[in-house]
Amino acid sequence: MLTFFRSMLKSKIGAAVALIMLVVIALAFASGDIAGLSSSAGLGGGTKVATVGKESIDAPQLTQSARAALERVKRNQPTATMKLMVAEGGVEQVLDDLIDRTALFVFGKQQGVVAGDRLIDSEITQIPGFMGVDGKFSQDTFRQALAQQGLTEKVLREDIAQGLVSQQLLVPAQYGAVMSKDAARRYASLLGESRTGTIAAFPSSAFMPEKDPTDIEIQAFYKDHINEFIRPERRVIRYATFGEDAIKAPAAPTDKEIAARYDANKAQYAAQDKRRITQLIVPTEAAAKAIVAEVNGGKSLEAAAKEKGLSAARLEFFSKTDLSEQFSPAVADAVFAADTGKLAVPQKSPLGWHVIRVEEKQEKPARTLAEVKDELAKQIEQEKRRAAFTDELASLEDKFADGANLIEVAKSLGIEVQTTAPITADGQVYLKPGEKAPDVIAPVLKTAFSMEEEQPQVAEVERGKTFMIYDVSEIDASAPAPLKEIKDDVKVAWSMDKGSQAAKAAALKVQAEVKKGTALEKAMASVGKRLPPIQPVTMSRPTLTAAIQNGRQVPAPISLMFHMAENTVKVQAAPQERGWFVVALKKIDPAKIDSDDLVANTQKELGQQLGQAYADALGKAIRKDVGVTKNAAAIKAVRDELAGTGSAQ
Repeated sequence: MLTFFRSMLKSKIGAAVALIMLVVIALAFASGDIAGLSSSAGLGGGTKVATVGKESIDAPQLTQSARAALERVKRNQPTATMKLMVAEGGVEQVLDDLIDRTALFVFGKQQGVVAGDRLIDSEITQIPGFMGVDGKFSQDTFRQALAQQGLTEKVLREDIAQGLVSQQLLVPAQYGAVMSKDAARRYASLLGESRTGTIAAFPSSAFMPEKDPTDIEIQAFYKDHINEFIRPERRVIRYATFGEDAIKAPAAPTDKEIAARYDANKAQYAAQDKRRITQLIVPTEAAAKAIVAEVNGGKSLEAAAKEKGLSAARLEFFSKTDLSEQFSPAVADAVFAADTGKLAVPQKSPLGWHVIRVEEKQEKPARTLAEVKDELAKQIEQEKRRAAFTDELASLEDKFADGANLIEVAKSLGIEVQTTAPITADGQVYLKPGEKAPDVIAPVLKTAFSMEEEQPQVAEVERGKTFMIYDVSEIDASAPAPLKEIKDDVKVAWSMDKGSQAAKAAALKVQAEVKKGTALEKAMASVGKRLPPIQPVTMSRPTLTAAIQNGRQVPAPISLMFHMAENTVKVQAAPQERGWFVVALKKIDPAKIDSDDLVANTQKELGQQLGQAYADALGKAIRKDVGVTKNAAAIKAVRDELAGTGSAQ
């Protein structure tokens, strides 16, 4: 879990940080969660956690940003907790990101780099959360979204301005960076290289103490490693599913209702006579007749149009009235006089002369009330049933709002309440590996982990078909497991930790001996432990790359071997303190590069990375230039508040 936080929260100053707030704003509004923006640098009061130039970053902003960062982590790891994030240094990483962004903004202001109102307006109109049902920016939606989150337009605009200024500073530093051809050729040769070496394993189990720990040692170890024994939050969810059949069927449609529906849609049942056409409009009658002649001679209308730099437009179905109103009565008469697949006689409209091919006829006779009565009855019945069901859903929400509990409402619907085992936020049953919550729970799982106990809700779990009423009947908060309940587990962890420390010491000793020229086999023998045999390894980089691309787990020592210099020896930890490795790289065989295209592609890829390095260097220089001061006490107060061990002052 701690390793996961490291990978998720690591950040660089480059383009990602330059655009971070724009991305966060867009994603946050798209998901309806923009609380993290409600106290931006320089915009809110409170204790300063850092000063950047003349701007300050306050404790409330750091707190909100850390919570927003945790939410982003939880999208990939639902069981992540703030306590673990704080322990892993996540608050400091978030603060560094805020400092980098603020430093760029301060430097930009000093140099006269600004974001104009029109540019900010453009960014705002592209945020998904501000778009209406038509997919376009909606002023009403914009105002409502800000009001719901307690934000002002000024706060939002200043946040966007900071992101845009950062972008203007860093993008030029990255743009056009080129890696030399010789350097690219050397790197390209690495793409097909092979490496040969040896790996020696030092399992922690071989170095574990023979004696059990004392109670004092167990208590001290538990206290020092308490974050390793945190249990995830567990919840018990009660639920009951139902569909339209749970609602009493409404009265059947009457003859009067059916007749009223027919009268309201008479045009739909009237006789229809339409044509689907392809047309070309030219300026003169002579040009139109010339095209007709070419088509009659064997050319298609499309080909004849293309030769003249024009294009024939394929249109949908038109009635005669439609054609008359859109073009002219003469055009309409000609089209309806032509057979399918034939050209109509060219006719004039205000747009020019029309050359039209009739693609398809759509002729439908009128339908009487008697003929469509069953169809209308079924339609009205479905609408009534849907309306009754919608009313019932609203009624359920009203009942819950008035204090009714899940059991009472389920009984009134005649449906059975189910109860899950304690489950974690990722849907796994607690302490039962491989066992998951029922699939029907998945759509409401995230909401269920944000609810209070016994606060039932209604949800749609299968669009238009299945609905659910549910609540949370029991919540066990994330917290360290009591020592008395996991004493045996702590003993094992203590022994493994001691074994790992001893294994590391042995691996470092062997590494030192090998560096002096001692053979790896001899150096291992001096350890005095029964260890696994040394493993020779030969692998090509293409094989390694293929394994990674196929999602296979690459052992840590093999990955390390591809990051070492020839004739070097390094020490590598195994995951979860299971042991250590000594990795010796004996030989690197570079690939022969015969393709200039490969070198060119490598130049392009490395150029992008070189540009990122330039942006990183610029960001660091700007941070140094504007000056940064951190308030250690205020940062600790934020950490304590987020971890639940204190409160920010």
